[in-house]
Amino acid sequence: MARKLNLRIWRGDSTSGALQDVQVDVNEGEVVLDVIHRVQATQMGDLAVRWNCKAGKCGSCSMEINGKPRLACMTQVAAYPEGETITVTPLRTFPVIKDLVTDVSFNYKKAMEIPAYAPPADLAPGEARMQQVDVERSQEFRKCIECFLCQNVCHVIRDHEENKKSFAGPRFFIRIAELDMHPLDILKNRKKTAQEEHGLGMCNITKCCTEVCPEHIRITDNAIIPMKERVVDVKYDPARWLGSKIRRREGI
Repeated sequence: MARKLNLRIWRGDSTSGALQDVQVDVNEGEVVLDVIHRVQATQMGDLAVRWNCKAGKCGSCSMEINGKPRLACMTQVAAYPEGETITVTPLRTFPVIKDLVTDVSFNYKKAMEIPAYAPPADLAPGEARMQQVDVERSQEFRKCIECFLCQNVCHVIRDHEENKKSFAGPRFFIRIAELDMHPLDILKNRKKTAQEEHGLGMCNITKCCTEVCPEHIRITDNAIIPMKERVVDVKYDPARWLGSKIRRREGI
């Protein structure tokens, strides 16, 4: 049975904008993206919104709904009390292009800064072998749909634009962790670069990224904290430090 919904939508571009109120019909079982599409079709023909699969797997329809970063296609209208105004705004951390669409190219630039998986040079096709425990260890990180909600909510770049140059963000910390855990990856400096080039030390593990992840990846507990622990082992463990000095002196 249809009912009226009060919807408040941010309209504007990179120069200016404001919230606009609109009332729209909503049917039982609909999600916020359904309602936005109805507004677009009937009242705001030029409303810009990014979406693709409408199944919670492409990450395109990321936005902030009542101040919380969410996927519009996975947010049930029924989750909000009847009569409450639902406010939808673009992701705050990234520059607005138009209305609910933001420029997330920052994330693709960061992705290019991370070296790809590097197998042993003498590994012939079909000869790659891994233990099942190693497969399961990093399988969780491959669930990422790159919605960039974790990037958006991370206060290191959300509240400090100047940090974007030196901070990769949680999405890419799980990528680095996945590669660092891979038993066949031959790049041994991923821990060092995570700390020195990608800003791992700037993360103070508030777990806000984990809280908004639609795939329920335990970003902080299973990727960021283990990476921080490995960095400490490599850089600050006295025995390892002395061993590296001895090996360097002996040319090993």
